[in-house]
Amino acid sequence: MAVLNGNALKILALLIMTIDHIGYILCDNYMPFRIIGRIAFPIFAYMIAEGCRYTRNRKHHLLLILGLGILFQLVLFLVEGSLAQCIFITFSFSMALIFSMDFGRSHKGLPAKLLFPLCMVTAYFFCEILPLCLGDYDFSVDYHFFGVLLPLFIYLGNTREQKLLLAAIGLVLVNLQYGGIQWFSLAALPLLALYNGQRGKWRLKYLFYIYYPLHLSVIWGIDYILS
Repeated sequence: MAVLNGNALKILALLIMTIDHIGYILCDNYMPFRIIGRIAFPIFAYMIAEGCRYTRNRKHHLLLILGLGILFQLVLFLVEGSLAQCIFITFSFSMALIFSMDFGRSHKGLPAKLLFPLCMVTAYFFCEILPLCLGDYDFSVDYHFFGVLLPLFIYLGNTREQKLLLAAIGLVLVNLQYGGIQWFSLAALPLLALYNGQRGKWRLKYLFYIYYPLHLSVIWGIDYILS
């Protein structure tokens, strides 16, 4: 029985993500918290796919996610000197793939048809090739190329069953690349099966965008004080 709306899933994913980051930063990579945290990414990926399907302004949506990702990366680089790319960058690539695919479907002409393959090659380059070239600089894209593809897979489904099947396939690809505790991400599928396809009464569109950098800043601040 589908009893969870989009708001409920997002709030649940935020709580799980917080547990994961507490386990990683404050509790010295505490494994039970990290295992629980594997559930968050599939839920966020599913919601990104749903958002791409129903958003009224695709350009604004993409630029918002990308802009927040770039801003967060600048702060992260200044604070820690890290070039590891956050989940906003991963989902920016995902959205670019989805939007370029739909653009190619709805427009005639070679440039429109080439946009999706160009975005695909660009995403693969940034996720898989560039990290090898910048190995000494700790450059990486969160969840790599298969993580970028996960929202695209989900977006291709027309029914709840198709979306869940494609989500499972995408997660298996991610898990084969990561291995280890990442396999616990499959535990998100029963929760996603409870999704009723409705947004919910509350307008929480910007909650994730604000909460992500805010909760990390609080956790980092606590870690700095404790250390």
